[in-house]
Amino acid sequence: MNWHGRGNPPPKDRSAPQSGSSSPTLSTCRTPPQLSPMKILPRQSTVPLLQRQKQDAFKQQRQLSLQLNLANIEFSVKNLNPSKRSQSSSLGSLNPDLYQDKHVEESTEDSCGRLYFGLFYDHPTETLNVHVYKATDLTAKDFSGTSDPYVKIYLYPDRRKKFQTKVVRKTCNPDFDERFAFQIPYSELPKRTLKFTIYDFDRFSRHDLIGEVTVTHILQDHDLGVETEFIRNVVKGSASDKVDLGEILFSLCYLPTACRLTLTVIKARNLKAMDITGASDPYVKVSLMSLGKRIKKKKTAVKKNTLNPMYNEALVFDVTPETMESVCFVIAVVDHDWVGHSELIGVCEAGPFSVGQGKEHWEEMLANPRTPISHWYQLQESAPSFSAAVVAGGLKNCMGSSQQSND
Repeated sequence: MNWHGRGNPPPKDRSAPQSGSSSPTLSTCRTPPQLSPMKILPRQSTVPLLQRQKQDAFKQQRQLSLQLNLANIEFSVKNLNPSKRSQSSSLGSLNPDLYQDKHVEESTEDSCGRLYFGLFYDHPTETLNVHVYKATDLTAKDFSGTSDPYVKIYLYPDRRKKFQTKVVRKTCNPDFDERFAFQIPYSELPKRTLKFTIYDFDRFSRHDLIGEVTVTHILQDHDLGVETEFIRNVVKGSASDKVDLGEILFSLCYLPTACRLTLTVIKARNLKAMDITGASDPYVKVSLMSLGKRIKKKKTAVKKNTLNPMYNEALVFDVTPETMESVCFVIAVVDHDWVGHSELIGVCEAGPFSVGQGKEHWEEMLANPRTPISHWYQLQESAPSFSAAVVAGGLKNCMGSSQQSND
């Protein structure tokens, strides 16, 4: 289309230089101005920074004011000493001496040490509770200048019920901290005597008696409503006091028609401790003797780590009525050693030539054929009718197995 024909001038070309102008040629597109990078400021919280710092300082100061300042509290020995404490300062405080009675016996020159123990009677269960705390300054029985002490507790006149503490090695000041309980009515306590016997444990010989403590008139000065602490001197025992080896219960029964003599080992109690653990591994060996010679032997199983073993084992021997007047039993309780040789704990005998209980038991058996007759026997170091060599004969290497054996 011809724009000139309509009277309109054509559009100007801006890229072409104007006539008569002396200035240089300019570009039609201008470059935008360079801006400096914008600095991003942290967003301000609602609380100004200075005001927040003041609030933090105030909170810290308030917390410090609430803390306990231990530096202002005075601690000294005189504040804890009850002898120097005034009555006004002791008002409202607890005094342990009001809740535990203590009976201290003055030390004497001939004492073998001191024993610390407590007594308490529990009325609902009717038991006298004995708490063995410790012993101090005991007499040394070993060449090393020490002992291996342990304590046996009796409530006389009953010697069948007793307790024994653990063995404490190589010390004259043992700490036991063991509790025991005797079942007894409260009304019977004034008639009883509590006795502590302290021994020195010896692995290969007799246990040595260190001393003893006897408590008579238990309820004379106290009712034992709370645990009462006692400190008593250990005095030397009499020469007649010996180590209690324990007791054994067995029955005898003879069947004349079958020519069968049966000895049933039922149980033993309060045996002498042969191991350092305070226990033993006992078994019973029964020897049938005739004219001082052993003609047959049998033994029970080994009961591990106990001083009150239960056996209930019947040992049967063939004996004719004609030979019943010339035979007897020697019953030996032996501690089995799993490494070395077995050791004799104690022995007893029963037969027509025995002394005392053994003879009475034998005669009662013959008077009641086919009826088991049971008796308790106190163990001795040797049988009265036999020498120690005869009793101990055959103990060496006799424990190849725990089963019964016959010769």
